[in-house]
Amino acid sequence: MVPDNRATLLPDGGDFFTALIDGINRAESLLLLEFYIIRSDRAGLIFAEALAAAVRRGVRVLLIYDYIGSFDTPTDYFRRLRQAGVLCRAFNPPAFRRGLGLLDKRDHRKMAVIDGVRALVGGVNIGSEYSGHGTVGKWRDAGVIVEGPAVAELCRLFRETWEHDGDSIPAGPCLPELLPGQGDAEVGIIGGSPHQTRSAIRRTFRLAIAGASNSVRVMTPYFLPGPRLVRSLLRAVRRGVRVQLILPAISDVPLVRLLSRGYYHPLLTNGIEIFERQLEILHAKVMLIDDHWSVFGSANLDHRSFMRNYELGVIIDSPVFGSQVEAMINNDLERSRQITLDEHQRRGWLVRLVEVAFSPISRFL
Repeated sequence: MVPDNRATLLPDGGDFFTALIDGINRAESLLLLEFYIIRSDRAGLIFAEALAAAVRRGVRVLLIYDYIGSFDTPTDYFRRLRQAGVLCRAFNPPAFRRGLGLLDKRDHRKMAVIDGVRALVGGVNIGSEYSGHGTVGKWRDAGVIVEGPAVAELCRLFRETWEHDGDSIPAGPCLPELLPGQGDAEVGIIGGSPHQTRSAIRRTFRLAIAGASNSVRVMTPYFLPGPRLVRSLLRAVRRGVRVQLILPAISDVPLVRLLSRGYYHPLLTNGIEIFERQLEILHAKVMLIDDHWSVFGSANLDHRSFMRNYELGVIIDSPVFGSQVEAMINNDLERSRQITLDEHQRRGWLVRLVEVAFSPISRFL
């Protein structure tokens, strides 16, 4: 944990996208951008125009996008970015000589570092549904701005990802080695990758839950936590900690939502409160411990995020910031419906059968 940082909550995907474009427009020397999905829709075109304008001002722009995540995006979109002077890199493009298993390794991170001193991190991809520009199927997302010494670790992680295939970052503006303090928040950066024998992301979630004394509140879109994380949640309840989970009522991956409900019975039976977010597709990934210790980032509570994706988590220890996150979560609870044990037990036999039949593949989703 690094002290003397400033954390600013971005409580909606539209807030994140607006802050991102504003940061790109204000950049003076260097932009480091890493996103799982970049679409060529309205939001993607606004993003591309801002990057091209930054290059014309003399800003050096480096962009990493995931090849599989952005598979539907026309090649011409990235060709135009390169022609505008943006240094683009596709993460893990197919190379069949290395085996098809490598296609399962994805860069799921979403971050932007501006001039090496300011960073935006969250669950927001570059697309209209995330940014609030979509007319149908708006998604519920969130993020955070970090300013201060902790940003240096995000720069290091970006360089590590860029050099994933052995190519170094081209010479250009140097990143600051020591950044001045900006605020009162302690911030820790967690980088998860498939190369870790023990998942740093899962360990972070479990340590956070183990340290809770009053409350654990979680928002996540894809909830396939596995037995270790379930045990951590149940231990917290036995200590007298109040545990609340906000999960999606509507999902872009219906099978994951169905399999998630297979975890409901032991959680509800032991006093964990489960809510399903209504109206919008939940995509925010947020954990709040004791109203002052927050975790934001790209990771879901599932095996893919724990063991097979490149993920990013930002831990923020700040009572002031925590109170803002608490208010945001309370607002989401007002837009959620609580699931009771009695209601869950009344689900039909066909639903139960599908849960059992597909549970063996849950770790691959």
